[in-house]
Amino acid sequence: MIKHALCAAALIAPFSPAFAEAPESSPVTARLVDGWQQPDGTRISAIQLTLAPGWKTYWRAPGDAGIPPEFNWRGSRNLGGVAVSWPTPEVFDQNGMRSVGYSHQVTLPLAISPKHAGQPVEVNLTLDIGVCKDICVPETLSIKGVLDAVGSTPQPAIAAALAEVPYTATESGAKGVTCDLSPSQDGLKITAKLSLPPTGTTEHVVIEAGSPGIWVSEATASRSGNTLNAEALMVQQNGAMAIDRSTMRFTVLGSSHAVDLRGCTPG
Repeated sequence: MIKHALCAAALIAPFSPAFAEAPESSPVTARLVDGWQQPDGTRISAIQLTLAPGWKTYWRAPGDAGIPPEFNWRGSRNLGGVAVSWPTPEVFDQNGMRSVGYSHQVTLPLAISPKHAGQPVEVNLTLDIGVCKDICVPETLSIKGVLDAVGSTPQPAIAAALAEVPYTATESGAKGVTCDLSPSQDGLKITAKLSLPPTGTTEHVVIEAGSPGIWVSEATASRSGNTLNAEALMVQQNGAMAIDRSTMRFTVLGSSHAVDLRGCTPG
């Protein structure tokens, strides 16, 4: 059953932790890691975040008790496009609510497409994140640097982070996802069936709508053989809700490994 403990107002404006004033010294530091250049000109680099003991930050879909990071690349030069890879995160229990993120240190690989291949890329990134320990504080990180590596040898920290990205459907042996959408009092209820082998003794499912402005509740999950069932509530925060099943994303965070599944079909 989907948890209905939140009031209607909370469903429209999903829970976020209260933020306190930042401590005197920042609990997080960030640096740009230069990597290597691929044959097509793509530059592989990374943002490395190091957190003080006991602090954590959040994944791209942080759960009800988290704040998603926001990237602003304005001011960068020769930057045509950026794709961020997300290593498998941890699942935290925060005052009875689930959040998803990272502790200690995380390296976020970047695949940067230059406007002009073969030329350096000047990065000017403003990264807004939430970090939490006993309190939660907002952090705005300014990360600057020049990516000018000419070699093709992978940088160890970036390569290790890429190896920690969740398995694809092919790698995991998954056969696909079906999803049923039905009206609920506050939006839509999604019932998904993920056809894939077990990912561990405990499994959490994170559902992303694939459309801005749609909040998705924490999913409840249960397994029957090679089928993992997940239910969640979807609420449009502004305007009418439009769901494109092909852009939905289902991440299974298992105690053995994680799997990233894209899209679902009616069923």
